[in-house]
Amino acid sequence: MKYQFERRHSRWYEQLLFSALFQFLLGCLFVIFLPGWLRWEAITFFDPFGGIQLNTLLANLGAFVISFVSLRRLRRYPGAQTQAFILPTITFTYLLAVACLLFLREEYSRQVLLSSFIAANFWFFAGYFLGRKYRVPKLALVPFGRALELVNHKNAMVCMLENPDLEGRRYDAVVADLHSKELPPDWERFLARCTLAHVPVWHFKPVGESLSGRVRIEHLSENDFGSLLPPLFYLGFKRFVDTLATLLLLPVFAPIMIVTAILIKLDSCGPIFFVQKRMGYRGAAFYVYKFRSMCHDVKGSDFTEAIDDPRITRVGRVIRKYRIDELPQIFNVIKGEMSFIGPRPESVELSDWYERDVPFFSYRHVVRPGISGWAQVMQGYAAEVDGMTEKLQYDFYYIKHFSLWLDILIVFKTIRTILTGFGAR
Repeated sequence: MKYQFERRHSRWYEQLLFSALFQFLLGCLFVIFLPGWLRWEAITFFDPFGGIQLNTLLANLGAFVISFVSLRRLRRYPGAQTQAFILPTITFTYLLAVACLLFLREEYSRQVLLSSFIAANFWFFAGYFLGRKYRVPKLALVPFGRALELVNHKNAMVCMLENPDLEGRRYDAVVADLHSKELPPDWERFLARCTLAHVPVWHFKPVGESLSGRVRIEHLSENDFGSLLPPLFYLGFKRFVDTLATLLLLPVFAPIMIVTAILIKLDSCGPIFFVQKRMGYRGAAFYVYKFRSMCHDVKGSDFTEAIDDPRITRVGRVIRKYRIDELPQIFNVIKGEMSFIGPRPESVELSDWYERDVPFFSYRHVVRPGISGWAQVMQGYAAEVDGMTEKLQYDFYYIKHFSLWLDILIVFKTIRTILTGFGAR
């Protein structure tokens, strides 16, 4: 029996419900206009000369638009637990709206603004939990070649096909190893039929990258190197943001750094800071600054060998867990040697070792190294070659998707890391 191929969520009512425009307009009615309608009478609500009403509505609109766009963009990246980012994103956007009103000295209704803030949280949380199962990709897998690597992937519903037919089921896409020499002619005709029926046919490699957040590096081609080249505009913009952020954060971090320095000095003998030569931007070596977390007079390797490494001091174990030992690197950011977000810099000795055993390791130096990075929030600590290979795949994903939105996601995940101590050693 031949089935008519149909893409998932392709019916008119599904396209309407899942469209960004419909969700945005419905959200505007609930989050922006409903709180004002309940607070003000209809005449004053639509009064074009009502300054308080207009200012409040514009503030609510701005906060909702930024929250809507930000949450949708963050959701595109793997591992983005969107519900964890809803409250901080909405809180930041509404605080930004209030700051703009105060800066411009415009009057506004605190009650309506607060009601809109509560409505926005309800709207986005309800939308997340109601549509959670519909956002998980449902993929049909052609069982040939390296496409089988995607079987049982935790970030998608992957159904392996037994015959060259969808058998009446609807999928977001069909995934295949389009370069496989094992692909029979009847399966090739099946992929053509899927394309004619507007069911997307995807190569397994970009699908695997989008689901895992890693770029495989065993067989990089010329086109892969071109796609991994970061945009120069964002490199410059990010340098400006790093400089501005250091000026704002330095007064906040200074008391924490002073207290940490005193505790390190009281806990063990030796210098307060650990200074090490590391490989940085475009392969230039520089000296990185960290709070010393190990005993000064105990020799070891260039990396922490175990979770219970005896070289780590009592204070060091705490500051490592919550990443306080990384705070002095803010001075590396000021000097332009590092960024807040980027691949972690490795020591010169380790870099030489990895370059001998890990393909394309030096390519990670195409962007500035960071205090926190995509590999750190996704994988945690890695020192061995096998772990470094996986870490490098995360670094390549970051370079390939080098953007403001990915940096924002890493900031959110870094805050979670600081609070939970994920990946510390």
